[in-house]
Amino acid sequence: MPEVSQKQIDGRNFERRPITTHKVMFGEDLRGVISQYAAEFLTPTSVICLSEKFVTICQNNVRHIDDVKDSWLARLIVKYVTKYPNDIGYSHPKKMQCAIDLAGYPRMIAAVVGGGFTKVFLKRRGDFYRIAGHRISEIDGFNPEAMKPFDEYAMLPPLRPNETCEEIAQAFGCHCYIIDGNNINVEVIGISRDFAKVGLDKANLRLLMLDNPMGQNDELTPIFVLTEIDHL
Repeated sequence: MPEVSQKQIDGRNFERRPITTHKVMFGEDLRGVISQYAAEFLTPTSVICLSEKFVTICQNNVRHIDDVKDSWLARLIVKYVTKYPNDIGYSHPKKMQCAIDLAGYPRMIAAVVGGGFTKVFLKRRGDFYRIAGHRISEIDGFNPEAMKPFDEYAMLPPLRPNETCEEIAQAFGCHCYIIDGNNINVEVIGISRDFAKVGLDKANLRLLMLDNPMGQNDELTPIFVLTEIDHL
């Protein structure tokens, strides 16, 4: 059973409550799942944090591995991407092909050339993703260690992430954001309006989940409810 944890940010203390769900499948109703499992914990000052993959699965914005044909460019690029332990990253050519299909061949070739130049000569990382654009860094999937059947799917970036967060916030009368989290980094990729009312911004929200308490395996905790408390 996932445990409630606490986190301090800028002298403020927050409870982080993991919400366990069933194995959510493609095309399920996002709002319905949140209502079923998290509604009882929500107040007007609550913050709902959603996993990017959870949102993408509900939106059915995925590609099956058999539907992706890797190209010469995908096979070339994966030879030079940075490899991380316990993280497939972009070392899978079909995952790289999903990025190419989003950004287009000219943009990806420019990203390879430009990103390689700045990495070698300026010692600067990340330009490959910035030049490619199209949120390709958010693509997940084709991970053989993922739960079935998700090991056979690429999860594309959530559609309309800010608007989706705002719709959830309006539906439940609180605040909402989406994170792309893994064992390397956590990024905020969608956020509802009016977070200023609770004195939080993207930087604070990222720090609240920087240790990736949602996990990477079969935790089934794609929703967290964050609540400010008086003490740790």
